[in-house]
Amino acid sequence: MDKPPKQQQQQQQRKKNNIKRAGESASAQTKKPQQGSSSPKGNKPPQKQQQQFPKQQQQQQQASGGRAVQRNWSKPVDSHPEKHQGEPRKQHERHINKFSKPPREGETVAQRKERKRKEEELAQIMREEASAKRHLEQRQAKQRAKEQADKDAQIKDVYIPQIINVANLAKVFGIRMEKMIETMQELEMGGTKHDRMLNADESSLIAMQLNMNPIIDERQALDLYPRPKAEDPSLLPSRPPVVTIMGHVDHGKTTLLDTLRKTSVASGEAGGITQHIGAFSVTLPSKKAITFLDTPGHAAFSAMRARGAQVTDIVVLVVAADDGVMPQTEEAIKHAHDAGVPLVVAINKCDKPGVDPSIVKSELARYNVHLEEIGGDVPCVEVSGLTGKNLDQLEETIVTLSEIMELRAEQDDLGAEGVVVESQVEKGRGNVATVLVQRGVLKPGCVVVAGETWCKVRSMTDHQGKPLKKALPGTPVKSMAKTVVANREARKQRDQQLRDLETINDKRTREREILEHERLVEKQYQKEMLMYNRGLTDQVPESLGKRLSALQQTLQDQGVIDTGSDILELRAIVKGDVSGTVEAVVDSLAGLQNKQIRVKVVHSGVGQISDGDVQLAAACDGQVIGFNVKADKKVLGEASRAGVPVKSYSVIYKLLDDVKDTLGDMLPPIVTTQVLGEASVLQVFNISLKGKQTKPVAGCRVTNGMIARNGKVRIIRNKDTIWEGQLDALRQVKKEINEAKKGLECGISFDGFDDFHPGDVIQHIQTVETRQKL
Repeated sequence: MDKPPKQQQQQQQRKKNNIKRAGESASAQTKKPQQGSSSPKGNKPPQKQQQQFPKQQQQQQQASGGRAVQRNWSKPVDSHPEKHQGEPRKQHERHINKFSKPPREGETVAQRKERKRKEEELAQIMREEASAKRHLEQRQAKQRAKEQADKDAQIKDVYIPQIINVANLAKVFGIRMEKMIETMQELEMGGTKHDRMLNADESSLIAMQLNMNPIIDERQALDLYPRPKAEDPSLLPSRPPVVTIMGHVDHGKTTLLDTLRKTSVASGEAGGITQHIGAFSVTLPSKKAITFLDTPGHAAFSAMRARGAQVTDIVVLVVAADDGVMPQTEEAIKHAHDAGVPLVVAINKCDKPGVDPSIVKSELARYNVHLEEIGGDVPCVEVSGLTGKNLDQLEETIVTLSEIMELRAEQDDLGAEGVVVESQVEKGRGNVATVLVQRGVLKPGCVVVAGETWCKVRSMTDHQGKPLKKALPGTPVKSMAKTVVANREARKQRDQQLRDLETINDKRTREREILEHERLVEKQYQKEMLMYNRGLTDQVPESLGKRLSALQQTLQDQGVIDTGSDILELRAIVKGDVSGTVEAVVDSLAGLQNKQIRVKVVHSGVGQISDGDVQLAAACDGQVIGFNVKADKKVLGEASRAGVPVKSYSVIYKLLDDVKDTLGDMLPPIVTTQVLGEASVLQVFNISLKGKQTKPVAGCRVTNGMIARNGKVRIIRNKDTIWEGQLDALRQVKKEINEAKKGLECGISFDGFDDFHPGDVIQHIQTVETRQKL
């Protein structure tokens, strides 16, 4: 049967190709040089290798100038440096590395095997170390993720009453009003005004949306919050502005106020500086009133100034024309800007000869206080507290600014709100508080809740001591006040427990981190010891103890390990006349510290120094510090028997200076060595003693200062101290002398030392102990 034409054509084409390949093979065999036996006919790779050898020989002959090159049979021949078809990439890389890597000179087969074994062991150790490090990082990441998840999953308990408005609910949750409105909009709850009343179900829904656990408890949820602002404040009666006088110490703030209210408070202040925050009202000739707050200017009373700026409407910044802007002036500007209240600059002491107020005005511009004179919005008045110059202009500026601000407040009996400016304990009156009423009416008999305490108003007086029957706020009934205070105390206790729990967790985290660092150091030491024992390295590893000591020092520098137990402490019990000054004293004492010592206030309070304070100080080995309070004779006798120092002060900087001196006495002194004279040993002589004994004596010349017979000396050789002690004898020829001055030659013998040589230097030294200062 005949084949199809297409198959016949393919068969003829294959025959032609076979004939062509056979002709090429025959021509290659005729060109091949005759050396050795021919390879088998069907072995294709040797044919390829035989075809490449002549090319390599031709290249080598061209490189050598046409001469035949003798082959080096000790080196392998690379028959195909290029990658041939079908060869895998890794196989080609191994081939290249084999022929490109030069052999090591003089290395035997056994040495090569040993070297390869060490390299493999070292690579295995490095792989194990990298794997352990990777596992440690993964474990730490999982631990951090777990702690963060536990922290995020922690749900806060909130106590919700049956009915509450939106503004008070935001305060219960501890969130901003904007966040509250946004959450209500997400829940599609309709009206989001601040005075909208919500029932318990709606409040619980909002709490769960904020990832909180709502607890409906009318009693525990009871608390007091400020009333929402009136919808139309223009309908309310006007109130006097609250003006805070701020500035640097001794810039004349109190003198300025004394002139305004026609009194003299500054002359009665201890040390001539204000150390309390005072509030009083001044009635102007126009029958308008201004309430002034006088704040201390000393650096220790920063918290008082901050409180004064928060409760005020206007801040009067007093700057002395002869002193300019000082640190507390800059701080007062910052407090005013943070509180968002307007400023009025009063440049005081303008009547002093030789002062230039324009310098102060230009200096204020550097602190973002731009006066009206230069296009700003801050009014400025040049005044004099002593002569009363331009005080009427200052009052008019304050009144004008208050009218622009439209200060108004409720004067109804629905409840009063205010701020406790200062509190103290007075003999015969008990607990007395200076209250600045902001809204409502306050009357005797009202119950006041402030912070975590409550009380009943027994009497009220103004700043002049006159009794008042009616003032600005009032409050709830007595049973409600007890519940509110109890709830606040319970809330504070829960917050303290959460903080304690967080502190414990942080401590455990630090301990775990320290343990992991120590394990890493131990593993590193074990790896290096293994490598050293196996001969993989010639360096002897550092001891494990030194490594752990260095690790501990590094962790201390990084703050991971707390070294607070090594710090010396001065324990103190602080008592003061008012709460504000006690707070200022405690804050100032906390700032008196360094890396060696600190002040620890064990207890602080308002009132006279009592027996309990002395007993507490004796128990903690501390002292009692009183500010504007004194101890009676009975308490002083008890303190003397117990060995407890009791100190009273009336000026803040004297208190701080005294405490600094006490801290300096507790610190170890700084020991320094002074060189009073030097002498060079020129020659060593041996003098005869009784019993045919000899004693070496140094023949010296004093080169600087003087050498004393009874002084302490040291011997220097090659810049190193080899001995330190006393002289045995100091003579000139045979005469005993008490001192040898510069240029004098003398003989010196030492008490208990005779190994001195010519060229040694003898120094007369004196040890000086200097008391440390904080």
